[in-house]
Amino acid sequence: MANHLQLNFQDASSPIMEELVQFHDHALMIALAICSLVLYLLAMMLTQKLTTNTVDAQAIELVWTILPAVVLITLALPSLRILYMMDEVNEPDLTLKAIGHQWYWTYEYTDFKDLTFDSYMTPTTDLPLGHFRLLEVDHRVIVPTEATVRVIVTADDVLHSWAVPSLGVKTDAIPGRLNQTSFLASRSGIFYGQCSEICGANHSFMPIVVESVPLASFESWSSSLSS
Repeated sequence: MANHLQLNFQDASSPIMEELVQFHDHALMIALAICSLVLYLLAMMLTQKLTTNTVDAQAIELVWTILPAVVLITLALPSLRILYMMDEVNEPDLTLKAIGHQWYWTYEYTDFKDLTFDSYMTPTTDLPLGHFRLLEVDHRVIVPTEATVRVIVTADDVLHSWAVPSLGVKTDAIPGRLNQTSFLASRSGIFYGQCSEICGANHSFMPIVVESVPLASFESWSSSLSS
């Protein structure tokens, strides 16, 4: 398999991540327009004689005062909208508690009785063919597709961070504190993440794997583990 440098986001697999990608493109286009305008004005100043009187140019002062304010508003409004969407959790279909340890995760499905397990990284020597090195785990987080999942995140020892980029989720795990986030997997698949907080020597060896499956498959899986 050829190695290549990935310069783009992972494919969005949740509505929140789709909004984040769109906002990124929106902000990038504004930055491109500003850079193009600055380069154009710079080229004009270097290639032509300056004939405009800029000592008492109230129109120019008005433009360079109002224009940056308009640009900031066009960036702030969609950004605040996405922040509120990420913080809002309305009637979740499933609640998952993620507890960070040095260096593995413990998951508790609070809607089920005695449905809890530890998730360790799969060693390279035990890795099945075709699986990702340093990203695969022995027990995946199984969630139903198109269901709102509330994730309560905490830690048992030091700071950790529960992050799955393709789902648009990243929440700090703090000892003695419960943080909350949510996601909705819009398609079936396997989504990889990692602890995004420098939590010690094996910080890079506590991956996160979320597998989205149809509801019938999730019910069969949960029944087999809780029985």
